Amino acid sequence: MKLAPYIDHTLLKATATPADIEQLCAEARQHAFYAVCINPVYVPLAARLLSGSGVKVATVCGFPLGAVTPQQKADEARTSVALGADEVDMVIHIGAALAGDWAAVQADVQAVRDATAGHVLKVIIETCYLNEEQKRRATEAAVQGGADFVKTSTGFGTGGATPEDVRLMRDVIAGRAQIKAAGGVRSAADAQAMIEAGATRLGTSGGVALVAGDRMGEGY
Repeated sequence: MKLAPYIDHTLLKATATPADIEQLCAEARQHAFYAVCINPVYVPLAARLLSGSGVKVATVCGFPLGAVTPQQKADEARTSVALGADEVDMVIHIGAALAGDWAAVQADVQAVRDATAGHVLKVIIETCYLNEEQKRRATEAAVQGGADFVKTSTGFGTGGATPEDVRLMRDVIAGRAQIKAAGGVRSAADAQAMIEAGATRLGTSGGVALVAGDRMGEGY
């Protein structure tokens, strides 16, 4: 299976430098990854480096905790789009999900959706903190709020994507959105399992290793 078209080549560490982003973008160009996923401060640099390449620029919002107001998330996303981001990966209000306040979760997503009209919105539900029913309800709230993708994980929580969670999300979505599996995709076999379960995008810092058939070390 050709994995490159599925991969968001990701670098979201606080310690990332401009030189690291330059390397990330060069790798994305070389391997024809779908996108890079970087923190908002590096969106202008990535947009410049990837101009004309066909590689998309994805960034994050409310990351990694999701614990800012809907307006703050919307403002962050709107600014990132203005700076050149093609896609935004937002984190839901995890506390609201754990409290069962699904209206608040949906409204949070809707605020960012309204701020990013015409751009791809991926909504991270951080599955590691949710039970099965909460995962289902969070997925539904994300779709109702306007998500183009529902995404499993930030990669900064206590766990990442599993094929079981991807299948659960697929069943809830029922064709209304797509799924991004992120965190813990460390080998080509892991990637294939996520795709077979229903993921159409993979978030990983190990894209180069995956396309080479190697197993990545620690990381997102």
